[in-house]
Amino acid sequence: MPVESGSSAAARQAKQKRKSHSLSIRRTNSTEQDRAAMQRDMLEGQDSKLPISVRSNLLDLFGQIEREFENLYIENLELRREIDTLNERLAAEGQTIDGGDLSKGPLKAKASHSTSQLSQKLKTTYKASTSKIVSSFKATTSRAVCQLVKEYVGHRDGIWDLSVTRTQPVVLGTASADHNAMLWSIETGKCLLKYVGHAGSVNSIKFHPTEQMALTASGDQTAHIWRYMVQLPTPQPVTDVSVTCDDDIDFSDKDEADGDAEGPSECPTIRVATTTLKSHQGVVIAADWLVGGKQVVTASWDRAANLYDVETSELVHSLTGHDQELTHCCTHPTQRLVVTSSRDTTFRLWDFRDPSIHSVNVFQGHTDTVTSAVFTVGDNVVSGSDDRTVKVWDLKNMRSPIATIRTDSAVNRISVSANQRIIALPHDNRQVRLFDMSGVRLARLPRSNRQGHRRMVCCSAWSEDHPTCNLFTCGFDRQAIGWCINIPALLQEK
Repeated sequence: MPVESGSSAAARQAKQKRKSHSLSIRRTNSTEQDRAAMQRDMLEGQDSKLPISVRSNLLDLFGQIEREFENLYIENLELRREIDTLNERLAAEGQTIDGGDLSKGPLKAKASHSTSQLSQKLKTTYKASTSKIVSSFKATTSRAVCQLVKEYVGHRDGIWDLSVTRTQPVVLGTASADHNAMLWSIETGKCLLKYVGHAGSVNSIKFHPTEQMALTASGDQTAHIWRYMVQLPTPQPVTDVSVTCDDDIDFSDKDEADGDAEGPSECPTIRVATTTLKSHQGVVIAADWLVGGKQVVTASWDRAANLYDVETSELVHSLTGHDQELTHCCTHPTQRLVVTSSRDTTFRLWDFRDPSIHSVNVFQGHTDTVTSAVFTVGDNVVSGSDDRTVKVWDLKNMRSPIATIRTDSAVNRISVSANQRIIALPHDNRQVRLFDMSGVRLARLPRSNRQGHRRMVCCSAWSEDHPTCNLFTCGFDRQAIGWCINIPALLQEK
């Protein structure tokens, strides 16, 4: 009997395999054909108002769904078989999965030990993966402490702006829509001096870097420079009203103060300015001193910013280019740089470091009015807008912001702490929030138990060296508030 060679046997097996595969294909095709014929018979035999083509399409779709379920069912059976096989292997080693007998002796002890190890491993993995998130939430909600130190009440209308002197004695200045500017004792909350020289709303107040001089901008289309001399009263003990930031308890408008309180009756008054700057054709919304204090810049609703010489009161430059009203201006603390913001959704950087060249750069980073743009001690600019965002920019590369803070309300005049590099955001919704320069939220000032502002918060200002208050805010509730903000160093690093 002849012996079949290995190669011929392999060829015969491959031929049989191809033959069986072709038979299976023919069987499948015939089954599909039979099923289609049965569907046509069913369609013809049933009474329905749907067209035959629609009914046929529906039957095809249901058939596809049925086949998908058949495939899933087959896969499920295969998985069950694999599980059974694994259970058999584990049972031989003294462990089981879902169905093994754990009620006896060593088998039960070993399985329990394995389960506890698995549970511990899962807990460790979960804890490690979520610890950073949990710790960040705890840091932003429970470790920042805010203390309301003093309220400054005396204006008869909303307060637009406030500032703290850079020289001794350290006092607080406020600018109000009641046409007045006031100087306050930070410790006692008493008015020390009132300036009544403007004929319109006082929109801005800034102090000279080295002398006892104040610069105010007004709706009467002028900016005034006036000298002051004050004597601080004896400080009184401060009541401890410290609370943890982010207190969510709120109060209704019925709790707010009457707001009709008369201004300080014994407060000294200044009625005439030392210098009047009047070249604008519209409301002067803001003003600031250039480094050194020999020049000032003003921003107006006439779409221009003006640079003046303080000694001669002469207009040095008119900075034009904005398409709509200006909203704010700010000068760099150590360099001859000016930034102006506008309702045209842009802010502009003006460079006066070279006397022969006065360059300007335009930045379009917002989609609504830029309410303020301020310099930091470093090489950064921080801009806030009615589009509910605050953006941090690098002066060396202003193409895109290095951080973006998104909020739930329009942002008004912001300020940045020079020492702690913390941004204070006053909002239209009466809130004040604190962020670091990387955009991480640090705290929200409390608004509960009659603490905090009851109307829109217009402005914030930091005082770096005062022992009791390091942040001040003002708003349309006719009051300014002094806060003591305690941000742990570890939280600032995060």
